[in-house]
Amino acid sequence: MRENLVALMRAGETLFPGIIGFERTVLPQIENAILARHNFILLGLRGQAKTRLLRLLSRFLDEALPVVAGSEINDDPFAPVSRYARRLVEERGPETPIEWLPREQRYVEKLATPDVNVADLIGDVDPMKVMSRKLSLSDEDAIHFGLVPRANRGIFAINELPDLSARIQVALLNILEERDIQIRGFPVRLPLDIVLVFTANPEDYTNRGSIITPLKDRIEAQILTHYPQSLEDSVRITDQEAWIDRGAGRAIVVPDYIRQSLERVAFEARASDYIDQQSGVSARMTIALLETLYSNVERRMFRAGEERAVARISDLFSSASAITGKVELVFKGEQEGVSNVAQALIGSAVRTTFNHVFIPNFRPGSRQKPEREIFAETVAWFEEGRHVDIYDDMAESEYAGALARIPGLKKTTSEYMKPPREQLPAAMGFVLEGLVQHFMIGKKVLGQMTIYRDALRDNWEEMTD
Repeated sequence: MRENLVALMRAGETLFPGIIGFERTVLPQIENAILARHNFILLGLRGQAKTRLLRLLSRFLDEALPVVAGSEINDDPFAPVSRYARRLVEERGPETPIEWLPREQRYVEKLATPDVNVADLIGDVDPMKVMSRKLSLSDEDAIHFGLVPRANRGIFAINELPDLSARIQVALLNILEERDIQIRGFPVRLPLDIVLVFTANPEDYTNRGSIITPLKDRIEAQILTHYPQSLEDSVRITDQEAWIDRGAGRAIVVPDYIRQSLERVAFEARASDYIDQQSGVSARMTIALLETLYSNVERRMFRAGEERAVARISDLFSSASAITGKVELVFKGEQEGVSNVAQALIGSAVRTTFNHVFIPNFRPGSRQKPEREIFAETVAWFEEGRHVDIYDDMAESEYAGALARIPGLKKTTSEYMKPPREQLPAAMGFVLEGLVQHFMIGKKVLGQMTIYRDALRDNWEEMTD
């Protein structure tokens, strides 16, 4: 692995294709571990690409490797380890049959669960071999090798290491320190050429188990992963992973302000007091959120008989089901209800994006607010007791017509957002939602209908409920 990594580095190739946002943090530490020939553990919250990183390690193995044909533990023809391979090489010499093992088959992965036992990982006596071949229980040929020796001359990965019971973790100590295994009942020691890598979630240390101290001491490198640190990285990850190519002949346009609002939902969730931050907010949430948003737009297109559609802010709010199952709430969040928390997260994300559009030099986290005068004509229209009803499945022409009734909205949107003509109605809807989030106008949701109205009426209804 070290030699192949060095060769790829010298050639200037991308070492971990598809991994975004770790270029200056996580990846250099993994490269250091490989160069130092260290075993390592990736420690991070859910949805931080830990398993994907481990699976990419196989590209640093040789493209193919010769092994003794029929060997269960990938014996080297020039240095056989198992009794079967030693005997075959001794009998056949240069004519020993070999097989070529591709790199993909030399990466072995196991998800740690409480029911995993030593026999699964290391091996044990195989009673079927004993009976069928009439072997003695002390015969080395009676051994059934576990996953670790079967990964010899390759990489063995254990996901969620703390889920392994302490007794099973003890069985890994000798492999990490001495690079060999001892199987119960046999005096044999099999030296293995293997890289051991692990993943763990910090939450697991307290909730489901822990890594025993001697094992942590033998894992040479502990590497911390993290969520995307910039909005741009988050967008790239979601675009890469989400299924948004919904077939030829139909075009769905997602404006930048909606796309950015969608990604900001995750950032808002990771800073929310309603969400258990020890559990984390997976990158899978924004992937599911984008896919659900596309589906909501598709549903409207199909019902309206349209072949082209622009995503609206209502599509983002209608996609809250992608959030509710992916966040763990603290007690305060449970009292609010997961649906209300999801809607509030989307609203906060929309408000931040709105501020970036309408507040010059906006600084996230500051208390800056947009100037009310910009929207005075629009707000005054609602304060006169008027309202506008928006349905989720409104055809594009109906949607544009409903918003066109609101004075000043089109002018303000065009001046500050400068959307293409076909995206103007969606941009106007975004501005309306921004006004709601800044309490300049009110909103009431009744099923699939959203009523935009005077903010004072909203406040009065809240007080009288």
